[in-house]
Amino acid sequence: MLKKLENKLHEQIPLTKYMQMKIEKIEENKLFTSAPIGPNINDKKTAFAGSLSTLVTISSWSACYLIVEEQLKYKDTMIAVIKSDTAYRAPVKKALYCKTLFPNQKEIERLKEKLETKGSGSLRIKSQIIEDNKVCVDFEGIYVIKI
Repeated sequence: MLKKLENKLHEQIPLTKYMQMKIEKIEENKLFTSAPIGPNINDKKTAFAGSLSTLVTISSWSACYLIVEEQLKYKDTMIAVIKSDTAYRAPVKKALYCKTLFPNQKEIERLKEKLETKGSGSLRIKSQIIEDNKVCVDFEGIYVIKI
């Protein structure tokens, strides 16, 4: 399931392939993704803000995708970020490592109800880029889902 998602991203969003984005694992209620610093570096020898933003945005999108397509079993859905907020707290000097929190079960049930009754709903997803146990980037996005 995770490799299938990674392949989908690389095929449909070529930037993720260039960034060498990896879907690492799901652990408890978190999705972990990563990308090496090499293709994502800037002139200051730190991670490029555009790469950081892309990683948190697509990681959160991936969490939505896994909920909607794998857990709720809807196929061929439209998922898009409609609002987001990103805070860059510290430079990233090593590999980009992102932790994305899945919404709680109550939020997922609310989404399921909206999808069944209205054909669309939304989820709020949070991601962080962590380096040496320090939060370097905080992200929160609202994703709309249409079936």
